[in-house]
Amino acid sequence: MNDNQIATGVHYPVPLHMQPAYQHLGYKKGELPVSEKLAGEFLSLPMFAELSTEKIDEICNVIEQVF
Repeated sequence: MNDNQIATGVHYPVPLHMQPAYQHLGYKKGELPVSEKLAGEFLSLPMFAELSTEKIDEICNVIEQVF
């Protein structure tokens, strides 16, 4: 994606049950393995009101090529 000048990011690499705000629930690492696995695999793509249809099409085409 970077080679095509498309910004990406992993905005939530720590699953919710491991966030400090939810520590009071008592979950420990390993108790929700699917959430923990997926947290590091989600990819955030460009998304904002001014994103043109042409740019959306370009992003979709790159995704199809890369993945």
